[in-house]
Amino acid sequence: MKYKVVANSKYHYEIEPENAGFVINGNNEDLDIRPIGQRGFHVLHRNQSFLADVVEVNRAEKFCLIKVNGNAYRLELQDQYDTLLHKLGLDSMQKHKVDVVKAPMPGLVLDVLVEEGAVVKKGDNLFILEAMKMENIIKAPGDGTVKSVKASAGNKVEKGQAIIVFG
Repeated sequence: MKYKVVANSKYHYEIEPENAGFVINGNNEDLDIRPIGQRGFHVLHRNQSFLADVVEVNRAEKFCLIKVNGNAYRLELQDQYDTLLHKLGLDSMQKHKVDVVKAPMPGLVLDVLVEEGAVVKKGDNLFILEAMKMENIIKAPGDGTVKSVKASAGNKVEKGQAIIVFG
């Protein structure tokens, strides 16, 4: 089975497992991959050594975050079924509609980065929440237009409190 992989939205690969190795963009590649712990791997490729850590796996949105030798990569994955859905125009049915973004934890709103009427895309920064002495940038979980902003800089908020409403 072939997979399409896009790394950091700019590097494109077509990968197919084959026998003891992989075919990557049409070239046979020998990779020696050994697990280290629960989420780590040691990879040997072309006489070079790489340490890879799986930081996050999101099966619903088909992406994972990995670190290779300390460098972070976001990998978006597609299999043959995803390609078929795209060709049929059915992949847009999976888009996530946003109604409201709530505070994921109690904290202090340091800054609101959007205003009413702003059009945001999935992954855009919405606001900064300080919690447990850490600054957390809260991002848009999907595309939408900001209908109203329910908090401003300096407001204390509780977990689950509505901060941004989309409409």
